[in-house]
Amino acid sequence: MNPCVIGIDIGGTNTVLGLVERSGNCVAEATLPTRGAEPVGQFLPRLYEHVEILLQRATDEGLTLQGIGIGAPNANFYTGTIEHPPNLAWEGVTPLAEFVRERFGVPVALTNDANAAALGEMFFGAAQGMKNFVVVTLGTGLGSGIVVDGNVLYGSDGFAGELGHVTVVQGGRQCGCGRRGCLETYASATGIRRTVAELIADRMDAETNASPLRDIPFSALTAAHIAETAKLGDALALEAFERTGDILGRALANTIAYLSPEAIILFGGLANAGELLLQPTRRAMQAHTLNIFRGKTLLLVSTLMERNAAVLGASALIWKELAA
Repeated sequence: MNPCVIGIDIGGTNTVLGLVERSGNCVAEATLPTRGAEPVGQFLPRLYEHVEILLQRATDEGLTLQGIGIGAPNANFYTGTIEHPPNLAWEGVTPLAEFVRERFGVPVALTNDANAAALGEMFFGAAQGMKNFVVVTLGTGLGSGIVVDGNVLYGSDGFAGELGHVTVVQGGRQCGCGRRGCLETYASATGIRRTVAELIADRMDAETNASPLRDIPFSALTAAHIAETAKLGDALALEAFERTGDILGRALANTIAYLSPEAIILFGGLANAGELLLQPTRRAMQAHTLNIFRGKTLLLVSTLMERNAAVLGASALIWKELAA
């Protein structure tokens, strides 16, 4: 029988899981609402039910389950626990890997979603053949997974790689972490929305007064709206991308100085803007990179964006552990 694994990605709204072969072929997928306001004890039976369905599919396809990989917020690879997740009402520390291992009797590995994304790129995406790279996830917030010499960088406590919470503006925007000026408050889907709001308040010139973004309430404004408007040549939207890319590029230049990666790969909703974001980011990154590193690090967009990257990332985590 052929080997397979199950990759699981737990989000605050939905949990997705899939049956994945070593080639990256996803044989079957499923989605269930996480219901993040519920305790973990109510979530687990529903998760197990969906895993059982995938296991039956594996049997039908002549596949043998080798392990389960899980990506989740505030997940600690070293301990297999989820610790005080910000978007889940799971109090304290949840030994999720232990729960799943005891239930299904196979190896289980757990890490945060950005680290899983990095492994997905290394096994199945833009970082194939690379051993030193960084994946930056640009969603509601900003996460990052750092790979050094072919291994994810976890640090001493399992939580290394929080590029989203480096300070880029002293005394800047309030962040959900409680600090001010964090990168994710500027370079994320939420960050670019805040930039547009600031531009609307600060600019009353003829060039930006006609922007359709002025007619969208902040609560309804999305990064996709901003990208679509920028593609039509709207000055206000284009300025928002310029400012976002400039701050992100400066931060990536610092990242290059202490990691010297082969590539930095952008992933997530904001990265869908393509060259609107890449051009100003690349320009600022090159301008502020130390001369001995300049021109050595590629700036790429994930090649897994059109596939179920979350499931592939979680499956790559367990494939890597099984090969160790």
